[in-house]
Amino acid sequence: MSKDLFRKRLQVLQKKYEELIVRPNEIKENGNGIFDRYQNPILTASHIQLSWKYDLNPDTNPFLMERFGINAVFNAGAIKWNNSYLLAARVEGADRKSFFAIAESSNGIDNFRFWDFPVLMPEIDDQETNIYDIRLVQHEDGWIYGVFCTERKDPNANAGDQSSAIAQCGIARTKDLKKWERLSDLKTPSAQQRNVVLHPEFVNGRYAFYTRPQDSFIDAGNGGGIGFGLSESITNAEVKEEIVIDKRIYHTVYELKNGLGPAPIKTDKGWLHMAHGVRNTASGFRYVCYLFMTDLKDLTKVLYKPGGYFIAPEGDEMIGDVSNVLFCNGWIADNDGKVFIYYASSDSRMHVATSTIEKLLDYVMNSPADGFTSAASVTELNKIIENNKGFIMSEKSTHIHISEKTASS
Repeated sequence: MSKDLFRKRLQVLQKKYEELIVRPNEIKENGNGIFDRYQNPILTASHIQLSWKYDLNPDTNPFLMERFGINAVFNAGAIKWNNSYLLAARVEGADRKSFFAIAESSNGIDNFRFWDFPVLMPEIDDQETNIYDIRLVQHEDGWIYGVFCTERKDPNANAGDQSSAIAQCGIARTKDLKKWERLSDLKTPSAQQRNVVLHPEFVNGRYAFYTRPQDSFIDAGNGGGIGFGLSESITNAEVKEEIVIDKRIYHTVYELKNGLGPAPIKTDKGWLHMAHGVRNTASGFRYVCYLFMTDLKDLTKVLYKPGGYFIAPEGDEMIGDVSNVLFCNGWIADNDGKVFIYYASSDSRMHVATSTIEKLLDYVMNSPADGFTSAASVTELNKIIENNKGFIMSEKSTHIHISEKTASS
């Protein structure tokens, strides 16, 4: 390829990249009243800077080939920092290794741009193969913590087994999201840990963790659900006792596995939690997210938990590297009450949905809980139908008319 053709190809790539970055994102119509989805993904492999993927020197890359392939961008932690919305995305290369990279937006909806360099996360040892799914937590001790999954090959795996792994909770902290200090991995009574979240406040002077005890890398085994435990230290964090606060239950959206998503949001009614639930289907695992609320003082006490899922993959979100998956490990609550929910679909791309604290509280506190049987579901549905008898929906109009009986009562 001549240098003129090189420059022309580069110009085309740059133009397409810039068009993608500045593309406005609009709300999708006909939402469910709880949250709004948006038209476009906010981060994809195409959002990665050209300088990461290409050698831009025509002498060493005359055909302008991709030298470092990017497979996906997903499962991002989130934080509001210096009036910007920051996502610490999981970027997966074509080599299947994941790393973290910060993308920034002024409005939290579109125009996300990655910082010049990915996060250089210090290693604890040379056996650490992969890191992913970071939760960003602004703790009251003054540090920003990154709590993530760190994966190593299982040294006890049978010969020829190249898939068995050991997952633990990695911990790092920072003041500027650029320079990170790596701390010791979290120690717990469980054989493996994934989806660990640090609570943003001290609990009785100690650091509090939400855990997900597992017997093996994939299967929860005897792990009962979302756990909770306290640690005296953060530099050598150890939870000696895990209390299951949200257990797995047969024939629910979280029967196979469940784990906390981002750190909970504090409201005047309680701590608002986003969690993911997993069930097995004929086509593989299905991941959805659900909400629940715990007491402000007793974090192990669940006050409200609507039945079923809060948000699930739909449309194009259902297709990707690992299909039928929706996962959230980052959300941001603004001071005005608006909530930005950052979720990934099918291990491939990032999206945003928006709601408000008021709406989320209404949903959590007033939506029916799971009765765990078909009969209980129908009983609850009949109550709703019966209560709606005072309201008449005109077949020729979208307006709801209050009956004379209800209006006069």
